[in-house]
Amino acid sequence: MTSTPPTTDAEDRRILVALALALVEQPRASLQELSRAIGISKATLYRFCRTRQALIDRLATHSGQVLDEVITSARLDSAPPLDALRQLIASHLEHRELTVFLMYYWKDASTDICAHCEWDKALDAFFLRGQQAGVFRIDISAPGLTEIFISTLIGLFDAERRGRVARVGLAALIESAFLDGTRTQKP
Repeated sequence: MTSTPPTTDAEDRRILVALALALVEQPRASLQELSRAIGISKATLYRFCRTRQALIDRLATHSGQVLDEVITSARLDSAPPLDALRQLIASHLEHRELTVFLMYYWKDASTDICAHCEWDKALDAFFLRGQQAGVFRIDISAPGLTEIFISTLIGLFDAERRGRVARVGLAALIESAFLDGTRTQKP
């Protein structure tokens, strides 16, 4: 019997991202099927999490931590609003698998993801700051803008995952859909 070599933090993160996507694409997969799907041994996956619920909880916690990092990197409280929005979109794109995982599994997690993540509060404050600066519409509340933004992100990430929207140009599409909506411009 051979032991599984320890993995690095970067390797752990890579495995967690692959597992998040595998769970979305194969929601009923066993741990053995998930390990096969991402190309690791069952022993390595078992070292990560001994049960499916533990895996979902670990992924939910990790996803919440990554979203906190995304918020921090965008400098929502200090960068010019459009620059912060573009960085927020770019950072979310880097971690889209975790965002899609949360879309499918946030209700299944034993831990309260929102207790660990200040995502919605930070976005509300950001959109309010942008409204006060005259960048975002004021006829929609800041929490309303947060929900529209989150829905746009999640919807387009999932569409890209399913092959309905191309990955190329996804950041520009998200920005345009959010800032301009879908109404054509009048001449």
